[in-house]
Amino acid sequence: MTTIDVDGEAMPIRPALAEALEVAWQRLASPGTWWTGAERLAIATECRHASACSLCKARKGDLSPYARTGDHDAATDLLPEAVEAIHRLTTDASRITSRWVRELSDGPLGEERYVEIVGIAATITALDTFDRALGRPMRPLPAPIPGAPTRHRPRGARRDLAAVATLAPEAIEAGDPNPYPLHGDKNIHRALSLVPQEVVNFFDLDVELYLKDHEIRDFAIEPRAITHRQIELVAARASALNRCYY
Repeated sequence: MTTIDVDGEAMPIRPALAEALEVAWQRLASPGTWWTGAERLAIATECRHASACSLCKARKGDLSPYARTGDHDAATDLLPEAVEAIHRLTTDASRITSRWVRELSDGPLGEERYVEIVGIAATITALDTFDRALGRPMRPLPAPIPGAPTRHRPRGARRDLAAVATLAPEAIEAGDPNPYPLHGDKNIHRALSLVPQEVVNFFDLDVELYLKDHEIRDFAIEPRAITHRQIELVAARASALNRCYY
C-alpha cells in the first residue's frame, strides 16, 4: 500500500497520484523549454511570495487592475516583466486581459517564456494546494537540476486562437513535439501548446488530481472514492470562487 504522511500519520494514497506528485516536483526543478531548472524554481518561489506583495494587495482593491503602477515586492532577481506576469497570474488571474498578455509577451519576456511561466504557476499552485488541503506544511522546493533549456518553438504555432500562439493538432510539423496523444487536444490543452512540454507536465498531474479525459463522461464507472457528481460540485464551486471562465 502506498501512503503519504499527514500530521505524522501514514495515510493511504492512490499509487498513480503519489507518482504524479513526485514527477511534478522533479519536473519543476528540471530544465524546461525556455527556463533553466534554477529559473523555474525561482518562478515557483515568486508564485509563493506574490500573496505578500504590497502592490498586488493594493491592486486587488482597485476597480481596474491596471490603474496602479509600481514595483512588486519581488523575492527573486527575475526580469521585472517575469515578476509582473507571475504576480498577476497568482493573485489576480480572473482580471487578466488579452491586451495585457500581448503587451507582456511582445516585450522583453517573450510569449514562449510567458507560456512556460503559466505552466509553472499552475503546477506549483496545484502542488501547494494539495498539501494545504491535507493540512501539511508547504513542501520545500527541491534543488535545481542542471542543464540547458531546449529552446525549441514549434514551427506550426500560430497566434490565431488566443492572445499567444498555440499549436493546432493539424499544424504539428516533423520534428516538433506532439503534446496531444495522451491527454487530448481541446482548447484547454492547446492553451499551453506553444511550449508542448508544459502541456504534458501540467496534465500528467491534473488527470491524477481530477480525472483522465476519457473518465470525465464515463458515468458508468466511478474511478475515485467520491462520485462524478461530488467531483463536479467541488470543481464548480472552486471555479466560481476563483472566477474561472472555463
